[in-house]
Amino acid sequence: MQVAIQPVGDVQTLADYRAVVMGAPLYIGKLRKDAHRFLAQHREALTQRPVALFALGPLDTDEEGMQGARAELDKELAQYPWLKPVALELFVGKYDPSKLSFFHKLLTKLPASPLHNLPASDNRDWDAIRAWANGLTARLGL
Repeated sequence: MQVAIQPVGDVQTLADYRAVVMGAPLYIGKLRKDAHRFLAQHREALTQRPVALFALGPLDTDEEGMQGARAELDKELAQYPWLKPVALELFVGKYDPSKLSFFHKLLTKLPASPLHNLPASDNRDWDAIRAWANGLTARLGL
């Protein structure tokens, strides 16, 4: 089985792959533009093979935050009604303010921003991520 891990911007064709696993950050309720570009560019290929999707979004595990982030993810994916993932999951993410773009760093200065004075954090649950990933072979039909 051929497996490749590539940034979505580097993928030119999906012809050599029997399945796709795509992960993307859900940042302030939105998927990144490169994720949207990938979905649009590879629409035909993605409808012809099993696809699993995951997003890293909320920064903590409180139920309200997870439900809100899941609603945001569902809204983003609703733009692609043709996309029928065999597995879809949302995981708690990581926040590193030192890696923000200049524009996003400016946003953290605004008191109304959800990122205002937010410290760095990494609350990813690696056991949950591994368990989800380990179940993909069967769900993808591989």
